[in-house]
Amino acid sequence: MEILITNECPGIKVNTREIKLQIGKILDSLDCKDHEISILFTGDQGIRELNHQFRGIDRPTDVLSFPQLAEGEPEPPGAPVLGDVAISLETARHQSEDHGLSLEEEQTLLLIHGILHLLGYDHEVSGQEEERMRKKTRELFAIIYPGKKLADTCNF
Repeated sequence: MEILITNECPGIKVNTREIKLQIGKILDSLDCKDHEISILFTGDQGIRELNHQFRGIDRPTDVLSFPQLAEGEPEPPGAPVLGDVAISLETARHQSEDHGLSLEEEQTLLLIHGILHLLGYDHEVSGQEEERMRKKTRELFAIIYPGKKLADTCNF
């Protein structure tokens, strides 16, 4: 398993060692322990640019996912690559207050959300898919933070 982490938001520190451990647990729980993933931590301006470039939406967001393969596309030889997840640390900091989480817990929540999108989960498809993703998010969050429950205000 290869986990690449880049922090382009120097004003907010991230514990890359802890994040790698968490991602390892998440991927192991999802039977993806041999996959490669890339994580970009950025600020609101950086994620706004990505959101505009790839989704045509000119505003910041919390997390974006970029799967390596299009749906139905065959995997090339070698280690399977899940794709890339980009997270705005500035947005995460603001949302953590609304969700009653620490910044680190919010980062983990956004990582889980982004990884699930890489695996094809999509809460925007239907109410049933939204509930499936919400349930899986809470299950994975509990693996990282046993006993910590996500508030109902957290719609992930």
